[in-house]
Amino acid sequence: MSGSIKKREEIAPEFKWKLEDIYSEESAWEADFAKIKTLSAEVEKYQGKIGNSADEMLALFKLSEQLERLSETLYVYARMRRDENNANPRYQTMVDRIETLGVQISAATSFITPELTAIPEETVQEYLNSNAELKIYQHMFDELWRQKEHILSLEEERLLAMSADISHASGNIFTMLNNADIKFPVIKDEQGNDIEITKGRYGRLMESQDRQVRKAAFEGLYSSYGKLKNTLSATLASSVKKDVFYARARKYPSALAGSLDSDNITPEVYNNLIDTVHAKMDYMYRYMKLRKRMLGLDELHMYDIYVPLVKEYKSETPYEKACEMVISGLQPLGSQYQELLRKGMDAGWIDVYENEGKTSGAYSWGTYDTHPYVLLNYDNKMDDTFTLAHELGHSLHSYFSHKEQPHVYSQYPIILAEVASTVNESLLIDYLLQNPVSREEKLYLLNHYLEQFRATVYRQTMFAEFEKITHQTVEAGDALTPESLCQIYRELNALYYGPDVVLDPEIDMEWARIPHFYSAFYVYKYATGFSAATALKEQILKEGEPAVKRYMHFLSSGGSDYPLAILKNAGVDLSTTQPVTAALDYFGQLVEEMETLV
Repeated sequence: MSGSIKKREEIAPEFKWKLEDIYSEESAWEADFAKIKTLSAEVEKYQGKIGNSADEMLALFKLSEQLERLSETLYVYARMRRDENNANPRYQTMVDRIETLGVQISAATSFITPELTAIPEETVQEYLNSNAELKIYQHMFDELWRQKEHILSLEEERLLAMSADISHASGNIFTMLNNADIKFPVIKDEQGNDIEITKGRYGRLMESQDRQVRKAAFEGLYSSYGKLKNTLSATLASSVKKDVFYARARKYPSALAGSLDSDNITPEVYNNLIDTVHAKMDYMYRYMKLRKRMLGLDELHMYDIYVPLVKEYKSETPYEKACEMVISGLQPLGSQYQELLRKGMDAGWIDVYENEGKTSGAYSWGTYDTHPYVLLNYDNKMDDTFTLAHELGHSLHSYFSHKEQPHVYSQYPIILAEVASTVNESLLIDYLLQNPVSREEKLYLLNHYLEQFRATVYRQTMFAEFEKITHQTVEAGDALTPESLCQIYRELNALYYGPDVVLDPEIDMEWARIPHFYSAFYVYKYATGFSAATALKEQILKEGEPAVKRYMHFLSSGGSDYPLAILKNAGVDLSTTQPVTAALDYFGQLVEEMETLV
């Protein structure tokens, strides 16, 4: 697309999603909005009565599910309408109204979990065994009971709940510093014009083919964080101390164990990831050496590691062509999967092009009672084709989970969320690598995948290791100072990037700009998810139908079991090092393939 950005009404209907499939008329939205208040009042009538009988318990579950499904549909419709054009005041108001109502719903249903926890397990089990409809909630109760030892007394829980606002302080202060107060210098761009560094521009500046621009942007950004190093180290140290406090309050042996327990995952999985990546650092070092050679540099600096080795392949990829490429690339997943892809592309699931006021980026969304939807801002680049495959991976994961699971298990946990999307991208890139139109395109595709792998597996594992070390430091009673944080981070960069990368002193401050560090022990999920997806893709290509059958079962499982069990049934055992090892070996194969081309 070129020229000025079109207005919403200038986009052809076939390139817009059909939100009319949710509400054909907005009077129906208003009617459901009014119904929510009635349902909310009905739910509150069960307070103090849940444990009276199996029938009362089932009646409450059905009512609260109805409330949840309806409020979810109302919210998703309003948000997606607003995302079409964020300047539209009608949908701004609609979103505000449903968000306010959501707070009221949370208050009305807040009694449910404490009351369920208070009912003796034998009583609940008796109810489950005596009522077939209630029996589907077995896994939900198993999960409730599994974490029961970490639920405190009512008074202690009340105190912890009251501390919630205070617990967000370090993250909120960082957000204000990072998004509002920090100022970056002005540098010269490729044409010699003055340009102020911003966080939004930084990524593009680091991909500049002009090395002086990259160096100036790198030094300018990190010198700005360096001026705030005492404040930023205090905010991060406070966040780590907060994690340690809550883990100890809930009787976990460590902050890491406490965080992973929500997915019923042990620290061994986390540690296995780090240890396995350590054992395969030679692949990363070879890739950095290849980067240095392809860029023709005497020294590879930290500001050289993001510039594309191959300028984006300039072939225009119209949306219709991208759709056919995705369908062809995902052929190994079978006819049912392909039919659903076509249906999504043809039946108004996808909002394709950018328009004035439209939300940027891309996402997949929807509700239990609707088909999935995909928001794109398609711009005819090869990268947009991968985005299409990625988001449709999420969509079909949701489609099958919603179709096969009751509402209570229809949502898959975050650790599984990126698996389906990454399987799609991996299958697509495999297909394209088998059918490149030129050496240039093949190099571009290899570079695209290797960069994605480096950023998702190696880099996120480095972040995960930093989080582990900083929390262990506090748990041992030692202080996190600007000096110690910089030293920890520098040593990790030396380990992960190897001898061919010059560690510029500015990189010591990178820890100060990573928002994920304020939601600790989260980023490892990106690395394990990518590794699991790579393993599943290999099985699908090598085994065919048996692997596809397991994978379709994975897509249909939602949250009906623990994440590791769902993955194990699909053929990936994250309790062992094998999936991560196999993924890293595949990375090594692609590095070798790229070496032969240059």
